Amino acid sequence: MGDTGTNFIHEIIEEDIRTNKYGKKVHTRFPPEPNGYLHIGHAKAICIDFGTAEKYGGKCNLRFDDTNPSKEDVEYVEAIKEDVKWLGFKWDGLYYASDYFDIMYECAVKLIKKGLAYVCDLSPDEIREYRGTLTEPGKESPYRNRSVEENLDLFERMKNGEFPDGSRVLRAKIDMASPNMNMRDPVLYRILRATHHRTGDKWCIYPMYDFAHPIEDCIEGITHSLCSLEFEDHRPLYDWVVNNVDLGSKPRQIEFARLNLTYTLMSKRKLLQLVNEGIVSGWNDPRMPTLSGLRRRGYTPASIRNFCEKIGVAKTNSVVDYALLEHCIREDLNKNAKRVMAVIRPLKVVIENYPEDKTEWFDIENNPENPEMGTRKVPFSRVIYIEKDDFMEDPPKKFFRLAPGREVRLKGAYIIKCEQVVKDEQTGEIIELRCTYDPESKGGNAPDGRKVKGTLHWVSAAHAIDAEVRLYDHLFTVPNPEDESEGKTFKDYLNPNSLEVLKNCKLEPELYCAAPGSRYQFLRLGYFCVDTVDTKENHLVFNRTVSLKDTWAKIASKE
Repeated sequence: MGDTGTNFIHEIIEEDIRTNKYGKKVHTRFPPEPNGYLHIGHAKAICIDFGTAEKYGGKCNLRFDDTNPSKEDVEYVEAIKEDVKWLGFKWDGLYYASDYFDIMYECAVKLIKKGLAYVCDLSPDEIREYRGTLTEPGKESPYRNRSVEENLDLFERMKNGEFPDGSRVLRAKIDMASPNMNMRDPVLYRILRATHHRTGDKWCIYPMYDFAHPIEDCIEGITHSLCSLEFEDHRPLYDWVVNNVDLGSKPRQIEFARLNLTYTLMSKRKLLQLVNEGIVSGWNDPRMPTLSGLRRRGYTPASIRNFCEKIGVAKTNSVVDYALLEHCIREDLNKNAKRVMAVIRPLKVVIENYPEDKTEWFDIENNPENPEMGTRKVPFSRVIYIEKDDFMEDPPKKFFRLAPGREVRLKGAYIIKCEQVVKDEQTGEIIELRCTYDPESKGGNAPDGRKVKGTLHWVSAAHAIDAEVRLYDHLFTVPNPEDESEGKTFKDYLNPNSLEVLKNCKLEPELYCAAPGSRYQFLRLGYFCVDTVDTKENHLVFNRTVSLKDTWAKIASKE
């Protein structure tokens, strides 16, 4: 998480270094399950796991917790690797839980021999019923006191595929009266016939996450197992496994608050539903909170790392305003994105006193925030396009843009005056403006010192290139789409206006060769990115990353 300041995780690690608990070593891991694409919440975990190792000169592994083959896929494995690299991190070791299936099986056998695990024939519903409640202790399984020999025999037969799926499980023998429900004889292994993406059909029993994870950490020599707050109640079980499998290493689990973001779903199950039901175009839809979706929308790795830095590391869950994430990308692109002119809702303007065969090329700054980015040549001619929103036939008092008889400044060019409005005879829609220009106002300054308040962006019609522009908004209409009160589901909060597609937008010729993924500020409109999926030769597609209006900066300035 960078070197600025400190947090409670770093305080714990620094105490462990001071006391030489792990030989002054720091070894972390990022352990995603490959059952979906990573989202912005995972970015926080990545920054904590990799950033912590980086800060203390340690190591961080990337490990795929692939213990549930029914939901996992190689596609997700490759996408996760790409996302971690895109964020700017390098793993020291690449591992899979499936690398350790043989060792995990041996550990389970060891627990049976110690009298600490048994094969249970109760159904999943019966196990839940026997477990008790938060106020009542559980009941012991009638199979709890099977002999070591019987348990070893049954467990081997489970492995050999002699029993149907779900008919038996291996459970830890701990304490059915424990106040912590996770310690009431948790399931360690279940029977599951599903082809694994790496081990194929070698196994028909698979370890549960709570059993597999501490074993993986022990084998890899992890010192600090950093995870989100929902695993806090699982820590006694983590420690129980570590202490009883006798693998030598004793990693320490530390929990931090997960990221909750307004207007955003973080449930992979629900995100998968959005994909499968065609509500979004895929995991990389620019409205999705996935890293691939944010990348396609135009977010930069630096902006996401900066966002994770700003939200910090806490012990209690809270909700972060989406406006902070938008502020971080604006802050980045304001310094680094080239300014260009694009008219997304074009209105034709004919400058009647400008020569028909004349073209001028104006020098316009690429980024006033960064003079080193230089200038570019922008063509100007008799027919231009401006935004429809920049003209009103009957404007209100504080409308300083173009109107009949009124003057405006064209960015970097001339002052023009609206002389006539041309309308479609049938619909009455305004289709063209007839204007004049002041030849003495080159560069946008009136020679007689008269004040012209409005400055508009524009594009020369003769030189314009066509593009499709997609305007994105929040996928949900409410800050908390997880709210299922009053019988509602997240789908009831879907925003019908989360995507607006504009065809035949007009862009300055500078953008003719814009590379997929490149980012620009469209003057007065926002920051945009060339879409990496749908852009083809002679078909440019731009996604709006974020508008120019920064609500977070206003909030922060008042605090």
